[in-house]
Amino acid sequence: MSPERAVAGLPRPTTPEGQAGLDALVSAPGSALIASDYDGTLSPIVSDPAAARGLPSAIAALRRLAPCIGTLAVITGRPVAEAVELGDLASVPGLIVLGHYGRQRWENGRVTAPPAPPGVATARRELPGVLGAADAPGGVRIEDKGDALAVHTRGTADPDAAQARLRSPLQALAERTGLVLEPGRRVIELRPPGTDKGVALTDLAAQRGTRSVLFCGDDLGDLPAFAAVRALRSDGIPGVTVVSAAPESEVPPSEADLLVDGPEGIATFLHALADAVSKPC
Repeated sequence: MSPERAVAGLPRPTTPEGQAGLDALVSAPGSALIASDYDGTLSPIVSDPAAARGLPSAIAALRRLAPCIGTLAVITGRPVAEAVELGDLASVPGLIVLGHYGRQRWENGRVTAPPAPPGVATARRELPGVLGAADAPGGVRIEDKGDALAVHTRGTADPDAAQARLRSPLQALAERTGLVLEPGRRVIELRPPGTDKGVALTDLAAQRGTRSVLFCGDDLGDLPAFAAVRALRSDGIPGVTVVSAAPESEVPPSEADLLVDGPEGIATFLHALADAVSKPC
């Protein structure tokens, strides 16, 4: 099937590089890598992260893609077990889930991960005192991810002001404990260095012999993955970036080869992609 025929039912990326990436993926889905963020991309943003269930239509689209795509992955800042449960991701055959920005890997029901560095335990002990000394407003919440610590400001009266207020003392804590600071959507995360979604995506592409790549995301933590797609294109691997542009998204539209309307738009796009690759598969 020619690329022109294969992508007829798909939205067209706004960049020639993105169109080339989509054409390559549809022409040879068995050697492609499709990866996606979870929160805000496969799942709508909700006030309680523990209630962020995967959008059923998006998960159904992944199940449709699974038999045809060489590698299907979810790359998230969440612990993998949490993402798998919330998203019903175990129902997607062959799916690889990379959690904690790639430190954890879930595949065929098995989780592998290196031990957390000692700085995480130190930061865990000191974090309540740091927040107290910074006069953190009511509604600030600590989420202990095991390998990382997240400080959520969504529950405060002014989440953005609270995040700005806490960033400097949390940066100092990260530096003292050998961690890195990762700001997100009304959250600041302290996590081990050397891992981000770009590294995770690049490593997975190399492991799987990927010949085309697509990444879907919506948040600041997804920026390294979008950069990785562009770097892979420079190395001769066609790729396309898809941004889930919900009201909560903090990713500039310039990061997108293709902009869709939030998780519902991601689901619609993935179903169209499944339609395009199902016949050659």
